[in-house]
Amino acid sequence: MSRFLLLLCFLVTAAASVSAADQQRANPRTMKFPALNFQIPQAERVVLQCGMPVYLLRDTELPIINMTAMVRVGSVYEPAAKTGLSGITGSVMRSGGAGGMAPEQMDDELEFMASSVESGIGSDMGTVSLTTLKKNFSRTLQVFSNVLLRPDFSAKRLEIARKQTIEGLRRQNDDPKEIAGREINRAIYAGHPLGNIATFASVGTITRQDLVDFHHRYYRLDNMILAVSGDFDRAALLKELNGVFKAEKYPAPLVLPPVPQPAEQLQGAVIYGKKDVNQTVIRMGHLGLTKDSPDIYAIRLLDYILGGSFTSRLTMEIRTNQGLAYSVGSRFDIGRRFTGSFIAETETKAESTGKAITLMNSIISAMTKEPVTDDELTAAREYLINSFMFGFTSPVSIVTQRARLEYYGYPDGYLEQYRDNIAKVTKADILNTARKYLHPDAFQIVVIGDAAKFDLPLESLGTVRELDLKLNIPRP
Repeated sequence: MSRFLLLLCFLVTAAASVSAADQQRANPRTMKFPALNFQIPQAERVVLQCGMPVYLLRDTELPIINMTAMVRVGSVYEPAAKTGLSGITGSVMRSGGAGGMAPEQMDDELEFMASSVESGIGSDMGTVSLTTLKKNFSRTLQVFSNVLLRPDFSAKRLEIARKQTIEGLRRQNDDPKEIAGREINRAIYAGHPLGNIATFASVGTITRQDLVDFHHRYYRLDNMILAVSGDFDRAALLKELNGVFKAEKYPAPLVLPPVPQPAEQLQGAVIYGKKDVNQTVIRMGHLGLTKDSPDIYAIRLLDYILGGSFTSRLTMEIRTNQGLAYSVGSRFDIGRRFTGSFIAETETKAESTGKAITLMNSIISAMTKEPVTDDELTAAREYLINSFMFGFTSPVSIVTQRARLEYYGYPDGYLEQYRDNIAKVTKADILNTARKYLHPDAFQIVVIGDAAKFDLPLESLGTVRELDLKLNIPRP
């Protein structure tokens, strides 16, 4: 019996020792992992007989095909007197019928095939996209090509789009956040097409012929790139694309209208919009940089540390330590064709408006005075490097990203060198970059709320310009 007890004690002790050793080895604070080895997925680039570049990525997991055409067009090219033209054009290309097919017939046929064709125009890119089952690809491609190259611009659908735009203008001052977003963009890009917004007058002057002319000028085969992913046979797909997109002779090479870079504003201002609300919406910012700057990698790290993460300086101080806001952050939107912007934002109760603005300015200014800490640099670097792979989660995202890089003229090897370039950034690089691109004295500060409840007069923050939020609504 004594031998049995001794043996039992030995086994229990041994098991406890093994368990303790396993726990020690499994301690997350001491665990070591091999370096992440992630190979960037590739897409094949081919050129159709008409000269159009196409990026291809085959994926047979589902019998679905996706396609996107990227067109060099945008709101920056529309006449200022007809602001809103590009957005309406992009919408009615799809909704207004194409290739002689009535809008209702197109809607019904696409719905019957469970296919989708969508179109739109942003500030510097127009897109037409399709999603379809493999068995319906040929017919959906015909509809897609007609929307892209031969839209009919139904007068009835144009009028519907115009009324929808006007209704949006009627409601544009309902949401304080929408007001702040619109006005900070207008302030940063004052005098530049990127700062223009549609008005009742500009939308009212747009005619069907304006849409036809705008589309005719930019939607050419020598002005677009295709991205295709899904379950296709490469040879059959290329044959079909060459049959649909046949070479055309144009009277002259396309020359995009010259659009200058936005002018930098060296003097700050406070822009106030009165709204009877208990929470103040705050946006502040100025111009930033373009993708061609060698500082973009330091900017990415600066972004994360300053206001781009849940542990950022802005979040930790304003949200966690001071309890002034639930959400706060900042971001450099790096411009692809035109200089981008830097914007910091938050919402706070009216009685802490001045305190929040002053504190945000102070935190941003501190980035220009001393280097970030070793822990901040390490955390930002590891996050950006390790999260890089999530930009390649699907064949659609992979092939579209490759096409976008060419569309915007990124240098060869940009993606392949991205992580190494992030890893090379030093604390000195971030400090120098902050001093170069952060200028709190030049901030355009937009404040939407009730000044009667503010803890500080806005005049103490700078020259104040009050917005007129009363709409001059035309009679129907």
